[in-house]
Amino acid sequence: MSDAHLDRRALFLAGAGVATTAAALTFEPAAAGTTKRTKTFRGEFADSDGPDWVYLPVRVPEGVRAIEVSYDFEPLDLGPTTFNVIDIGIFDPSGRGLGDAAGFRGWSGGSRRSFRISDGSATPGYLPGPISPGRWHVVLGPYQIMAPGTPYRVRVTLHFGRRGRRAVPAPPPRSVKGTGRGWYRGDLHVHTVHSDGSQTPKQVVAWARAAGLDFIGSSEHNTTSAHAVWGAVAPKDFLVIPGEEVTTRAGHWLAAGLPAGTWIDWRYRPADRELDRFTDRVRSVGGLAIAAHPYQIGTGNGWQFGDSFAEMDAIEVWNGPWSGLNATANEKAVARWHALLTAGIFKPAVGNSDTHRREQRIGTAQTVVRASSLSAAAIVAGYRAGHSWVAGSSAVDLTFTATRAGASAECGDHLGGTGAASVRLQVTGVPVGSVATLLGPGAVTHGTATADASGSLTLEASADGAFVRAEVRDAGGAMVALTNPVFLS
Repeated sequence: MSDAHLDRRALFLAGAGVATTAAALTFEPAAAGTTKRTKTFRGEFADSDGPDWVYLPVRVPEGVRAIEVSYDFEPLDLGPTTFNVIDIGIFDPSGRGLGDAAGFRGWSGGSRRSFRISDGSATPGYLPGPISPGRWHVVLGPYQIMAPGTPYRVRVTLHFGRRGRRAVPAPPPRSVKGTGRGWYRGDLHVHTVHSDGSQTPKQVVAWARAAGLDFIGSSEHNTTSAHAVWGAVAPKDFLVIPGEEVTTRAGHWLAAGLPAGTWIDWRYRPADRELDRFTDRVRSVGGLAIAAHPYQIGTGNGWQFGDSFAEMDAIEVWNGPWSGLNATANEKAVARWHALLTAGIFKPAVGNSDTHRREQRIGTAQTVVRASSLSAAAIVAGYRAGHSWVAGSSAVDLTFTATRAGASAECGDHLGGTGAASVRLQVTGVPVGSVATLLGPGAVTHGTATADASGSLTLEASADGAFVRAEVRDAGGAMVALTNPVFLS
C-alpha cells in the first residue's frame, strides 16, 4: 500500500467552487496471481470557505473487475447538527464536468463509509457497469466545515480478474394499464437505501399501498441508482415515477417524472447561474422541477436561488407532518406561495412526506392529482397545471368547485364569464372542529365552516377576484388540507 500525502496547499487547485488534486493514485496492471491492490489518499479540510467539491484522481489499468472505495473522517456532533461532514461519490473516465452524465457512477453523500462497483452489481446509490481503464475521480464534498476541521483518509481497492455478468436493469413501467381519468393520490418525495433512507424499495411500495397511495416518486439524493430496481418490486396496479432530489449546497429541488436513468447534476450555487440549465433539461425529457422544503432550517436545505422560484414548475409547500419545525417551515412556504399567487405568479402547491424511514410515514403529506390516466406523463401534466390538492393523509377527501354562468371549474382551472362565482367546498375525514376557509388574493376571505362530529363539512360562498382557494386546519391550527386555486379572472 502506498499513500498520496496531500497537505492543503497541494490539495486545491483554482476553480469555481471545485478543486482537484495535484497527484493521482496510479495503479499498475496486475502481476500474475495478483487479485487486488489498495492505495490511499490522505488530507484534511479545515477551511469553512473552501471549495464545495474536491476530486481525487485514480488511474485504473486494464483487467479490473471491481473498484472498492472506503473512507473515514471525524464529524463534529453539536446537538441536532453535525459539522465537518464529508460527502462522497465517483465519476468514471467518461468525464466529471458539470452535467457530464456519461461519467457519473454514483453518490452516497455522507450516508455510507464505503461502496463497491462492478459489472454485475453496485452498492445502492452507485451504478453497476464496466470498470473502464483510465482516469476515475473520487469526489469529496466537505460540508459545514468548522474549526478544527477534519482529516480524511480515502482507500481505493482495485479487484483484478475476469468481469462478471452485466447487471440487467428493471425500471418501472411508465403507466398502469386500464386506468382512465380520475383523481390519484401520490407522494413524489421518497427516499430508500439508495440514498440516506433505511427502507428498501420493496418496503416503500408496501407501505405506500397501505397508506392509500396510487403512485410514488423515486427521489434519491443526487443519484439514479434506484431507477433500475423499481420494476422488480412495483405491482402492476401501482405507479412508480423515477426522479431525483437534486441536493445542491444552496437548496434542494425535485426532478420528477424523469425517464429511468436520467441523471441531473447538483454541483452549482446561485452565483454559477446554472440552475435553469438543469431545470430546462428536466422539462426537455418530460419532467417537472419542484422546489423542495424551501424554508426548512439547516445549511443547504433552505432555498437560496431567489424567492420568486422563477426556474421552478411547482413548490413543495407541505413537507412531512405539520408539527414542530416542519410546521414553521411549511407556514412560511404557504405564505410565500400565497404572496406569489396574489402577485399573479402561479407555481402549483405540492405536498410530500420526504420519508426516509418507516416512522416518517409515507403519504404524510400527499398530493391528490386529477389526471387523464395513472401514467407518469399524465400525472406530471396534472401537477404542472395545478389540477391538485394536498392532504395530510388518505383519510381526507374533498371536492372543490366554482361555477358561473353554467360553467364549472376545479383546482388549477380557469373559470370563464364575469361577476361573482359560486364556490362549493365539501370535505370528509378531517378531525372534529376543523375549520375550512376560502381565501382570495391578499387577505381576502370568502367564508368559513367547521367540521361536525362525523368529520365532515360543506362550505358554500360567493367569490370574485383573481382566484379562490381553500384551506382546512384542525382546532390547533395545523393544516389538514389545502387546494390549488381556481382562477376566476
